[in-house]
Amino acid sequence: SRGLTHYYHPLDAPSMARAGQYLLGENDFTSFRALQCQSSNPWRNVNHLHVTRQGQYVVVDIKANAFVHHMVRNIVGSLLEVGCGKRPESWIAELLACRNRTQAGATAPAEGLYLVAVEYPPRFALPTAAPGPLFLAE
Repeated sequence: SRGLTHYYHPLDAPSMARAGQYLLGENDFTSFRALQCQSSNPWRNVNHLHVTRQGQYVVVDIKANAFVHHMVRNIVGSLLEVGCGKRPESWIAELLACRNRTQAGATAPAEGLYLVAVEYPPRFALPTAAPGPLFLAE
């Protein structure tokens, strides 16, 4: 299915969830941005990162004030390394500290990546849309 990324190794979702907690807060995400990223500032504030298993799916849900180029895909690629046991959970903290993209996991495929919502301050009075991907609600 083009709406999912298939990963052919067993994944430890709780380990991925614990590793993801190192990314919470305001951090320099140089290790998780594409080499061709045009943003002059790699600092972002991740305020929510949950990894859960929903049946056969492992769902990574990330909320931040903004994202640098390929940040979510590179985070997921690194969390997959933790989830399959190739790297310890603390490796994610080491990646933040080293600020070197070449040390992080591979960029995860775009298939299965969904932009669920963009939240704006209430002063904009924009309508809200139903969250997705809807197949997870089944």
